[in-house]
Amino acid sequence: MLMARRGRHGATRRQPKGQALERWLDRWLDRVVTVAVVTALVIGLSAVLAHWLL
Repeated sequence: MLMARRGRHGATRRQPKGQALERWLDRWLDRVVTVAVVTALVIGLSAVLAHWLL
């Protein structure tokens, strides 16, 4: 168990730039998906309200 943990840390230390880029891309994608989902929900709720009211 200790060996596996040490191996994983070694792999992350060897590629700091790749890991940082991956983390930045992951955060950016997470934000884009969150904005897309919230926008879709707002548009959907607006459509339902408009359908009920009109």
